[in-house]
Amino acid sequence: MSNVRQIRDKQPENEKLTINLGFVDLGRIDLLVQEGFYSNRSDLIRTAIRNQLESHGEVVAKSLERHTMDLGLRDYSVADLEAVRDAGEVLHIKVVGLARFDTAIPPELALATIGSITVLGALQASADFKKALADRIK
Repeated sequence: MSNVRQIRDKQPENEKLTINLGFVDLGRIDLLVQEGFYSNRSDLIRTAIRNQLESHGEVVAKSLERHTMDLGLRDYSVADLEAVRDAGEVLHIKVVGLARFDTAIPPELALATIGSITVLGALQASADFKKALADRIK
């Protein structure tokens, strides 16, 4: 066993959702899949969600601007937070998408540099990080 090495856990590229549908809607989805319009149920649901989001694109853009939120993937490293600390600043992080914090970030550094975290989407961080900042994560 001495030659076994730990491989870094791969972070998921997406988030799994569970939804409840009525039998009629589910049947209609299955019919469209059967007829070849979509490869499977998930394909139809993803397409429907993207179409809805696109139809509300202007509203989303204005809301992002109004709330000064980052859209997409935002990574934070130890060096990022050290620079914030050295500048005497505090971050108020607002992300729509994925906020990812390096697992090497010590909780003390996070507490000293992050005033609040608001994520609409997913937050990836170590358990210690999340525990230390629990009262600052919305």
